[in-house]
Amino acid sequence: MPELRKDPILGRWIIIAKERSRRPTDFVIQEQVVKGGFCPLCPGNENTTPAEVLAYGRNPTQPNNSPGWELRVVPNKYPALVIEGDLNKEGVGIYDKMNGIGAHEVVVESPNHEDTFTSLSPDRLLYVFWSFRDRLLDLGRDPRFKYVMVFKNSGKAAGASLEHSHSQLVALPILPRMIVSELDGSLSYYNYKERCIFCDIIRQEQREKIRVVCQNDHFITLMPFAPRSPFEMWILPKKHSSSYINTDDISFMALAKLFSETMRRLDACIPNVPYNFVLHGAPLHSEPLDYFHWHFEIRPKLTTTAGFEWGSGFYINPMPPEDAAVYMREAIDK
Repeated sequence: MPELRKDPILGRWIIIAKERSRRPTDFVIQEQVVKGGFCPLCPGNENTTPAEVLAYGRNPTQPNNSPGWELRVVPNKYPALVIEGDLNKEGVGIYDKMNGIGAHEVVVESPNHEDTFTSLSPDRLLYVFWSFRDRLLDLGRDPRFKYVMVFKNSGKAAGASLEHSHSQLVALPILPRMIVSELDGSLSYYNYKERCIFCDIIRQEQREKIRVVCQNDHFITLMPFAPRSPFEMWILPKKHSSSYINTDDISFMALAKLFSETMRRLDACIPNVPYNFVLHGAPLHSEPLDYFHWHFEIRPKLTTTAGFEWGSGFYINPMPPEDAAVYMREAIDK
């Protein structure tokens, strides 16, 4: 029988409809990827992108926008928001508007065109997680920005427009609605129980062991109790922290190793699955928050949002997270 499950943080309800699908092989990936052609993110084509804002690995004697790098961050050539100008907030009758001020950047994760995020070694993933931190620190110095959304679209079905593996950052002058909802839900729980709900979730999941995918001394990957889609996962630090930028280098290495293991398990379950991941952290310029816990959310693109979901706000998930966690735990072991 289907279940209705309530997300303990956001209060939204999820429909777990197990009868619709039972195994990872029920999710068929039919994605047409165009191979070859000119790639602006490959070494040798640096002059076709905007001037880089960060690079790792290049010899200091080499000029910017030249080959020799291990990771580059460049402004998006077709940005959703632009960094020049003022917000100029104003009212138009009952409506409000402001200029589209922000920053939109691309993190080129590897010089190798054939690399995928899943195939990157933990050492290379470490560069990626460092770049997120360094760009958050730099963009956070701009008083116009309130939040930086870090995300990755992998695969055409997940919104990727370039084959070369990359992530993105968008600095925003307002807080995203999802982050506001998480902050409000977490604060409500904290005011009632005087504990961080994410810390409580980690403790319960470690105790029950039914939705845990993998873990190490510093991080844990788990399936949330009320996932919006099959194989949705969260990666959280075990030690409470609301800000990603306060992570130390030992923890970053542990994050890279666990993220690598998590993605390899996912690929073993559903090869070449398109997915998105998003970093959820505290707003810029905020003090440490006792009630909020930074984390990554990973959502494979396996279901389609249709009329019912759009009209009702309910998500229908045909894969119970307990079953998905079993498949993930057994994937590499077998």
